Amino acid sequence: MILTTHALVGAVIGKNISNPLVIIPVSLVTHYVLDSFRHGDYIDENSKLKGNAWKVALDLFIGFFTIFTYVYFSNSGLPEIKNILIGSFFSMFPDLLTFLYWKTNLKILKSLYDFHKRVHEFFHPKEIVFSLKNARNDLLFSVIAVIFLLI
Repeated sequence: MILTTHALVGAVIGKNISNPLVIIPVSLVTHYVLDSFRHGDYIDENSKLKGNAWKVALDLFIGFFTIFTYVYFSNSGLPEIKNILIGSFFSMFPDLLTFLYWKTNLKILKSLYDFHKRVHEFFHPKEIVFSLKNARNDLLFSVIAVIFLLI
């Protein structure tokens, strides 16, 4: 899944759960559940950050722009906003750990990386390139998340 999808789903989790100690594990588990669905990835372990940083930045911008727009126009109080941001962050956190493993090969991150990779391949054993066909689930989950943010 792209970061926008993870951020939006995490925001919904944060909006609907008031305890940050519950938001964190639910957001982490949800990340892996979402990644088990067919989707495309625009970077992989062979990608260079220099040529793809704009994609990551755009992805993050779209997700957080949507979340901040919701927060601005909603009547959310500070605790709910904090929870929304916690949910968003921890929904994307496994991808940050994966990126850190790719760039540093820290052994402490290897088991998390291997688990993340297995989850990605659970229903679709081949690496999937980013395309509109493969992005259908990203779009679907993102739209559903926005609807749940609004209701």
